[in-house]
Amino acid sequence: MRIYVAGHRGMVGGAIARKLRERGVEVITRTHAELDLTDQAAVRAFFASEKPDGVVLAAAKVGGIYANNTYPADFIYENLMIEANVVHQAYAAGVQRLLFLGSSCIYPRAVEQPMREDALLTGVLESTNEPYAVAKIAGIKLCESYNRQYGTDYRSVMPTNLYGPGDNFHPENSHVMPALIRRFHEAVESGADEVVIWGTGKPWREFLHVDDMAEASLFVFDLDKETYEANTEPMLSHINVGFGEDVTIAELAHMIAEVTGFKGRIAFDSEKPDGTMRKLMDSSRLKAMGWKPRVALAEGVRETYRWFLDHYEAARTTA
Repeated sequence: MRIYVAGHRGMVGGAIARKLRERGVEVITRTHAELDLTDQAAVRAFFASEKPDGVVLAAAKVGGIYANNTYPADFIYENLMIEANVVHQAYAAGVQRLLFLGSSCIYPRAVEQPMREDALLTGVLESTNEPYAVAKIAGIKLCESYNRQYGTDYRSVMPTNLYGPGDNFHPENSHVMPALIRRFHEAVESGADEVVIWGTGKPWREFLHVDDMAEASLFVFDLDKETYEANTEPMLSHINVGFGEDVTIAELAHMIAEVTGFKGRIAFDSEKPDGTMRKLMDSSRLKAMGWKPRVALAEGVRETYRWFLDHYEAARTTA
């Protein structure tokens, strides 16, 4: 097969592309400079020319609480445009198999834990990332609607918080794991005796290594149609992908402090937002089909920190 991986320069898309190539699959890629996925005409021309056999839609505008709060219009516009253009033009080019990557933020703010797939659209979203969440929900519904109307086989996976090699370590636009790794490392470098972290440290978060996410994505992509449909519903077809355990932000901070060698004080700024208090995924649907994660959190944090050290100068200047 020839598979188009949209977002191959991102952490998840890059991991998926690597694993596909290891299988001997021909992977089609385009950089943002080569193909702007928010440009409908450009996406139409790309699909008409390349006609891939399958698509993995990992491209998205992503960021942490600060970025989502600061650029809400960018987050909803760019993600909606990317999803609409890629899904529709994939259909127009005759692509039968597509995998869409979403996010755990699709679930309501006050939802029973762990979060089951059927919790979707049952309550109010977390305000700090609502525009991004709405866009990701739209992506799921795009896939389901094209399946219903046109008989395509477009699938969706919803990962928990991801981390690992290739992550974004920007001081303002990164997610919590890479942001803390960079902050603690720079505190050690500068000899600082204190690191201040947004929020109370009380929220719980689940973390999944990007290699596990790549394996899970291809596991779902490879499922025969009968198995996929037997384990989902036509308008509730997304599948959660999580590690199965979570930690508090405070526990994560102390873990990263130990890995980076920081010996000072860890303080929490309770004036800053916490976001959702808990986001643990119920991944029983996927695990019942035979998949399970392999990378333990402590091992994954150490590996990610080693990658950061190897790429530190680039990480410092990433915009």
